[in-house]
Amino acid sequence: MRGPPAELLLPGIPPGERLITRRRFLRFGRGFAALAAAGALPAWRSVRRVRFQESPFTLGVASGDPTASGAVLWTRLDPAELAFADAASREVAVRWEVSADDAFRQIVRTGESRALPELGHSVHAEVEGLEPGRWYWYRFDAGGIESPAGRLRTAPAPGEVPASLRFAFASCQHYEHGYYTAYRHMAAEEPELIIHLGDYIYEMRYGEIIRDAAPDELMTLADYRNRYALYRSDPDLQAAHAACPWIVTWDDHEVDNNYAGAVPEDAQGRHEFLMRRAAAYQAYYEFMPLRRSSMPTGPAMQLFRRLDFGDLASFHVLDTRQYRSDQACGDGRAPRCWPAFTPDRTLLGAAQEAWLHDGLASGPARWNFLAQQVRMAEVAIPPREGESEESFSLDMWDGYPAERERLLGFLAREEVPNPVVLTGDIHSHWAADLKRDFGDPGSATVGVELVGSSISTGGDGADAQRFTAEILAANPHVRLFSGLRGYVSVTVGPEGCRSDFRTVPYVSRPGAPVETRASFAVEDVRAGLEEA
Repeated sequence: MRGPPAELLLPGIPPGERLITRRRFLRFGRGFAALAAAGALPAWRSVRRVRFQESPFTLGVASGDPTASGAVLWTRLDPAELAFADAASREVAVRWEVSADDAFRQIVRTGESRALPELGHSVHAEVEGLEPGRWYWYRFDAGGIESPAGRLRTAPAPGEVPASLRFAFASCQHYEHGYYTAYRHMAAEEPELIIHLGDYIYEMRYGEIIRDAAPDELMTLADYRNRYALYRSDPDLQAAHAACPWIVTWDDHEVDNNYAGAVPEDAQGRHEFLMRRAAAYQAYYEFMPLRRSSMPTGPAMQLFRRLDFGDLASFHVLDTRQYRSDQACGDGRAPRCWPAFTPDRTLLGAAQEAWLHDGLASGPARWNFLAQQVRMAEVAIPPREGESEESFSLDMWDGYPAERERLLGFLAREEVPNPVVLTGDIHSHWAADLKRDFGDPGSATVGVELVGSSISTGGDGADAQRFTAEILAANPHVRLFSGLRGYVSVTVGPEGCRSDFRTVPYVSRPGAPVETRASFAVEDVRAGLEEA
């Protein structure tokens, strides 16, 4: 895994103080001092082993960020079981083992991690020494009780070009809006990798409630921890995590709807919001299979990173929330105002943008996947009743056209091999060609974008035929729109990339079947979508 620069930049802080250090972070409040200390990973204190009566692994297991030699193994101990064992405030020893077979007869790696109370008794074991391009099984043991087993696949060796890589991507899983049946189908497809593009939790309540959760908006570390624990209790989500490694990135609802850098959606003081963001970032790290390099420091967290799968594919994992400029024309659907075109407005921030361009220009991969949050393709929405001009969704790249122009121009100028943008956020399936000039249908296609629908957010969903026809007519580069729930399965090989847009007819009750709504193919070195 190739990481980004070590600097952590926080928008809105004067230039002389923008580098966030643990010492500076302590000024944000004593409440997070323990996390700052834990981030340094001090020498372990002696730990007395505990005994649990029931399994402490009620939140399941996961693996993430695979490399050719290893991956991160994750679990988190159940707070109720810790309290029963009188260990809620103590470090707990957790053993792990990795096997070459599912019966655990061929153990190849073992180790012991410490589940720290400062990090919610989560475990992030970074395992190395595995063989490239093969399946392994793993499990944990705490207090004499074994966890369920999970499965991981290591990445191919550098320089290798495997015949194929099968992965799926998903986003937007509002627990209260419905069941996670799509994850059960995804796990049954046995992908080698799952990518989650954000809105893993929701910090607020809205819409029709199918499964109940606490109604209050999240503000504190305890709030965020409890919400993640509720989501992680879902058996279909646990099955998908155990099926293969995940690569994760966030969007807005892991913190606050449509937040931009240090600017919240609603009226909240800057200091208070950064404290809230620090709590949200810590909870995200605690519940995700991330490496220590992503451990947050207060309200800053290094999440953008790059993972290579031999010379076949690179995944450039982006963060379009932490460093972005505030939305210039509001964060909803509206005509673009002139300030939106200001060239210094950004979704990525200068450091991440430079890192992305460098990786796209210098990487060895035949396919370059940009795993990110909000729709990149321009989509003009025709005027509706009472409107005089077309509008755009301004929380997306449509609200930051100058930076999009720089990126698409860079892809064309540098002839970046096979750019494919993977997107979530908007609770619907889309497929689009990325044009050098969206105003000219005949201009060059420099890449494609695949947008996956929500797992459950928005309820059952539907294909709105009239809206679909209007969008496709106004935006000829858009090849698909579907408002049904689901995910996208992708198979990529040296000669091409196929995407299957998978949908379920309902999420308001469990047990929905799955079908393929549409399929598209992209040929190697030939940009543009073709129906498959």
